[in-house]
Amino acid sequence: MAKIYVNGDAQEVSLPLNVSELIQQQNVLQPEMVSVQVNEEFAEREDWESIQLKEDDKVDFLYFMGGGQPGYALNEKR
Repeated sequence: MAKIYVNGDAQEVSLPLNVSELIQQQNVLQPEMVSVQVNEEFAEREDWESIQLKEDDKVDFLYFMGGGQPGYALNEKR
């Protein structure tokens, strides 16, 4: 067993383990919409199966969401 950190939480996992397998193990919602960082570096989706995790790695699952107010520009004066 090895300890990795997933979204800041320590977890025990069995190695070898790649990013794609971790996503499945973690039951990540909408994996097609998630971005992954490993040790604060973005992991390209096409590399997920080849990125082997190791002891003390830090993995973050990120979802980018749109939002804001329609018709409102940041530099618009109110």
